[in-house]
Amino acid sequence: MNSTKKTWVIKLGGAVLNNLGALNALFAALATKQDAHYVVVHGGGALVDRWLQDAGFATAKHQGLRISPAEQMPYIVGALAGCANKQLLGCAVKNQLKPVGLSLYEAGVLAKQKLKALGCVGECLEATDSIVPVLLEQGRLPLVSSISFDEQGQWYNVNADEAAAAIAKALEAELIFMTDVEAVLDQNGQALHQLNAQHIAQLIEDGVISGGMEVKVKTSLLAAQHLRRGVYISSWQKPENLIALLDGEHVGTQISM
Repeated sequence: MNSTKKTWVIKLGGAVLNNLGALNALFAALATKQDAHYVVVHGGGALVDRWLQDAGFATAKHQGLRISPAEQMPYIVGALAGCANKQLLGCAVKNQLKPVGLSLYEAGVLAKQKLKALGCVGECLEATDSIVPVLLEQGRLPLVSSISFDEQGQWYNVNADEAAAAIAKALEAELIFMTDVEAVLDQNGQALHQLNAQHIAQLIEDGVISGGMEVKVKTSLLAAQHLRRGVYISSWQKPENLIALLDGEHVGTQISM
């Protein structure tokens, strides 16, 4: 991109979709900060759970990743790339932003199967041929769901944290994970303001970090290594945290090399 504006990739945790007030506040915050480019990447796990349950499917996770059998994919894709994406789009429109709903494919991120046992769970391949830089130059706000495709057109459910990291790497952007918690917590439930590779490995070994947070922290560390800068984990429940981070303040947990 020719623009001198800084680019931020903001990953929104799926649970925020259940809180329209917080969602509107987050987009209102972005609307006040017009001195940068933004890309929003989202999941929607709670919505997927509800759709699958209503359809009579049992759901399971493995190390924080949703097992995604082929027969469940129409519901997963519909929830993420359809309902969740358009719910976010509606909030962005309401806040006078100019959103465009995308899948990872349009954002240049292809996928391949991660593990056969996980079904249609995708692993991000190198981001190429993305429409995102063009949209940013036009003043649009890309809203990217965590659904992608391989070169044969097979669709995949990609972990949204990994998706956000892949897009941030391609754009050489700053990366923020807006999640359900204020920060990564230690064994006593206290916020950890700074984490590096050694500390993360120890906390995982001790069982302090596990499940979805383990995936998020490992992904954040890989992103920090690729981007060669700190990556933040903070809470969507406090939209003022987002403004603080965009202003260069230290909020939540910073993951560094």
